[in-house]
Amino acid sequence: MDSPKAVVLVTGSSGLIGSAVVERFAEEYPVVGFDLIGPPHPPASVDCVEVDFSSDDSVRHGLRQVRERHGSRIVSAIHLAAYYDFKGEPSPKYDEITVRGTERLLRGLQDFRVEQFVFSSTMLVHKPTEPGQRIDEDWPLEPKWDYPQSKVATEELIRRQHGDIPYVLLRIAGVYDDQGHSIPIARQIQRIYERRLTSGVYPGDTSRGQAFTHLDDLVEALWLLVQRRRRLPSELTLLLGEPETLSYDELQRALGRLIHGEEWDTRRIPRVVAKTGAWLQDKLPLGEEPFIKPWMIDLADDHYELNISRARALLGWEPKHSLRATLPKMVTALQADPIEWYQANKLEPPSDLKA
Repeated sequence: MDSPKAVVLVTGSSGLIGSAVVERFAEEYPVVGFDLIGPPHPPASVDCVEVDFSSDDSVRHGLRQVRERHGSRIVSAIHLAAYYDFKGEPSPKYDEITVRGTERLLRGLQDFRVEQFVFSSTMLVHKPTEPGQRIDEDWPLEPKWDYPQSKVATEELIRRQHGDIPYVLLRIAGVYDDQGHSIPIARQIQRIYERRLTSGVYPGDTSRGQAFTHLDDLVEALWLLVQRRRRLPSELTLLLGEPETLSYDELQRALGRLIHGEEWDTRRIPRVVAKTGAWLQDKLPLGEEPFIKPWMIDLADDHYELNISRARALLGWEPKHSLRATLPKMVTALQADPIEWYQANKLEPPSDLKA
């Protein structure tokens, strides 16, 4: 049994993943959450400390609070805090928050007895594959934009600077839950629900797709990582995701049937046309900021299909959910209360819903 003072530290504790993680761990551990002030807040049982990972002083202050309130032993530091956006433009925040923020945290943790450090990376650090060929942890790296590039840089930093702290580099597939809470999936549902012109065209090979994982399965994997920490390799890289990758076409057809009761055919369009359309949408004042940016067009053919045998072997982890089985739940939530669904997914409802 762990000592009452042995805490689990969760950074990014107010986010979608972080809030679910602290709720699960708070049932059995004292939990400290590091995040900026602002809703949503972790449960009242969690000791929430305001920490700005772009600031040396802020990270030092946060760790000082941990020591003063809970002592020097940390069961696991689950590091979820990072910077990301979908603008596709360079930002100094990737280095300030994701890379250097991790460095600040690791440096401060050297003065604690830390049994495990878990870094939330992404499957997007890997080179895309072909349908039917699965990516494993030894697959070549080829991060294509700033977000996964910052994760690769941070992984390298952890390998160099972890000291005596055992670490796990967790390369996670896209995360979703029963309401959606996945930007690309929610946007795809939105386009079909509103019958937008863009819902029937795609600038890539529709037989390709992205791997995903349900939030509950991810939280379970993190739980197993902490429970089995003493039996794991001291330096571990792990891919997490569902073994089935739905193609873009399969998603389109499934959503068309679920939302409108009809097949949803998707026509491939030239990339130059798609880029021009995305550029115009991005530059013209047409209301809601478009999700599709010109830089995304070049990634339309990328395919991610995962081999999760290492997670099965070391954790006994197997996803209990699937995107295929969860799509009906997302659509049911949308149809039951469209306004609430749009708000939950941070989307602007169409004017006929607001009336």
